[in-house]
Amino acid sequence: MDDSDQNCPLSELALQIAKDELREDEKTRKFALEQMREWIRKNPRIIFCRTDNSFLFRFLRVKKFSIPIAQETLEKYLLLRHAFGHLMFHNLDIKNPVMEELLSLGYLFVAPKRDKNGRRIIIARPGVFDPYKFTNQDMCHIHAITYETLMEDEENQVFGYVHFADGVGFSFPHLTLFTPKEAVRIVKNGERIIPMRHKEVHGINAPAGLKYVIDFGMSLVSEKIRKRVKIYNNLDELHKHIDRSLLPKEYGGEMPMAEMIDLWRKELLKYRDVLLTNDKMSVRLDMYSEAAKEGSVSALKSGCGIGAKKEGVDYVTGSFRQLAVD
Repeated sequence: MDDSDQNCPLSELALQIAKDELREDEKTRKFALEQMREWIRKNPRIIFCRTDNSFLFRFLRVKKFSIPIAQETLEKYLLLRHAFGHLMFHNLDIKNPVMEELLSLGYLFVAPKRDKNGRRIIIARPGVFDPYKFTNQDMCHIHAITYETLMEDEENQVFGYVHFADGVGFSFPHLTLFTPKEAVRIVKNGERIIPMRHKEVHGINAPAGLKYVIDFGMSLVSEKIRKRVKIYNNLDELHKHIDRSLLPKEYGGEMPMAEMIDLWRKELLKYRDVLLTNDKMSVRLDMYSEAAKEGSVSALKSGCGIGAKKEGVDYVTGSFRQLAVD
């Protein structure tokens, strides 16, 4: 897929934020897309990868148009799709009865309106996830469907995301869904490799008896993300930080949760075929180390665990200075 001739779909506000925060303009967009496509074409480790604007821009924007870092992150993403394909990335079908049930329960969905900064609000209610009925694969799949759908929208790529979680009902059995090793790999690789700009994280009703779990989770994310996490004691405190009109009626807003879920379901169905087609993306696994193929955090940190098999690939250097990622 290649839509390089299409007009930029960003609104005036998104264009301005892209310029101010991401160093993005018409010239950098055109140059960066050319470089990314040429690199993919010449990379012997990549068998197939999407090359349409929306897909490539998500990596360029999250790395503020530092082309070498965007290229490296894209390749790590493709390898991560292999490492956790069975658990998270493959067969992301919202029509799957289990996915539909989790969506209808309101386990994870996205509010229809954007906040004053243009951001979508991702709403999570982990307590409604029955750990005796559903599996860790079910949990990963609904998260992947949600995030991959959001990333298809270029406005979301620029504005970033706000997360809101309600901890009511979350308990010890939920912790048995993943081993500590799996949790570390998923959280750390997810933050570093999934191209999303997480701007704010808000939580309410955190289980007092599971404080050590929250502390462990916070230790897995970067200092940048930790500073953006806020936990509140009640809805009144939350409303000081999130416009209550954007939240479901059950959390002080205006629109009932069920109505929000129905609207989000329509968005998911719109991108269903795209998400399923993503399963075609693949890399030559024989050119990676065993640790990288298994999703090792350390192996995916630098060079994709390629070791001595780096020959044949040139990452663009010197095109843009490497900036701190926001």
